[in-house]
Amino acid sequence: MSSSKDYLEFTLDQLSSLDEISYKAMMGEYIIYYRGKIIGGIYNDRFLE
Repeated sequence: MSSSKDYLEFTLDQLSSLDEISYKAMMGEYIIYYRGKIIGGIYNDRFLE
């Protein structure tokens, strides 16, 4: 099951106080980066660190 774009936006909003947050879509899921390093991912609409 792929993660929803809505959940990605919710998660990015929660992390908005951090500078340099980015993400990449990968096989229906999302990898979250902070300053270019992986800090977690969104899998099945859940954030995992």
